[in-house]
Amino acid sequence: MNPEADPRVYFAAERTLLAWVRTGIGVMAFGFVVARFGLFLRSVWGEGEASRHGVSPYLGAALVLLGVVATAAGATQYRRFCRQLRPADLPTPRAPLLPLILAWTLVGLGAALAAILLV
Repeated sequence: MNPEADPRVYFAAERTLLAWVRTGIGVMAFGFVVARFGLFLRSVWGEGEASRHGVSPYLGAALVLLGVVATAAGATQYRRFCRQLRPADLPTPRAPLLPLILAWTLVGLGAALAAILLV
């Protein structure tokens, strides 16, 4: 192992990515709750499922999309940073792959959730 290699740099970047992912998931979950809370209010007030008026589905979908953007931005920043690292600073050659797969899977799922909320 190279004595000049410092894996803490990579692990700090990974922690930053995971913080972005956590923030994105939190915003997406809040958007889902906002969208569904409007449905709950309509059912309590007696308007039922048939009436899709109100701003909550759109606001909820916008929050979900904001979470998608946060996750995608974190993944993009992480990928750029890992490309700048020397191979000696990476714990394994495939180290950046798993967190990126997680982040981009969440981006896809979040985009699908936003689409479902708007339908």
